[in-house]
Amino acid sequence: MKLSALQKYILKQVFSSKSDKIHRGGLLKFYGIDKKTKQRDKVNIITKSLERLINHELMTGYGIRTSHKWFIKEVKLTEKGKKIAKTLFGKQQILPLKNKKKYKI
Repeated sequence: MKLSALQKYILKQVFSSKSDKIHRGGLLKFYGIDKKTKQRDKVNIITKSLERLINHELMTGYGIRTSHKWFIKEVKLTEKGKKIAKTLFGKQQILPLKNKKKYKI
């Protein structure tokens, strides 16, 4: 599954947070100081990314349900999401040290 830069950022932020759940307001830092994009558009883009991650079973959303839609307030990673988030941080490279030769003294 291909993930966008925003989705990768969301997974990394939730995985590296101290608590299990993270509030969605902190995810606006992805845009930094961007004057071109309106605040309402930023919130809509983050909402769609969160919903797609929830649909792919990488996250669990907590919020309020109305008769028409969900309002996601907090998110939490599932086990599948934690596994993918670990791979996003990368793996440590293994040094090619070979100890096959035994030296006689």
